[in-house]
Amino acid sequence: MEKAFVAQRVATKLYSTEDAVDVAMAEAAELMTEMLKSRKDVGVAMTFGDDAAAKLVEAIKALGDARTAMVGVHNELEEAKLRLGIPTPMGAQ
Repeated sequence: MEKAFVAQRVATKLYSTEDAVDVAMAEAAELMTEMLKSRKDVGVAMTFGDDAAAKLVEAIKALGDARTAMVGVHNELEEAKLRLGIPTPMGAQ
C-alpha cells in the first residue's frame, strides 16, 4: 500500500484523537462552571461538593497531561513521516 495513503489514515485518527481530548477538556471545564454556579444557586456552603470539585480538578489536570502527550505523538509522527520520505502535509489541523 502506498505510504502516503497509510500516513493519511494515521493522520486522520491522530486529528480525531486530538479533537476528542480538546472536547473532553472543554466539557470538563464547563462541568466545573456548572458545579460552581449550581452550588450558589441552591445556597449551600463552599464546602458542599468540595470533594467532587477536587476530583474534577484532578481529571482536568489528567486531560491536560493527555493533551500534552498528544502534542508529543503528533510531533513524533511528523518526524516518522519525514523519515519515510513523505514530505507532503497530511491535512494538518
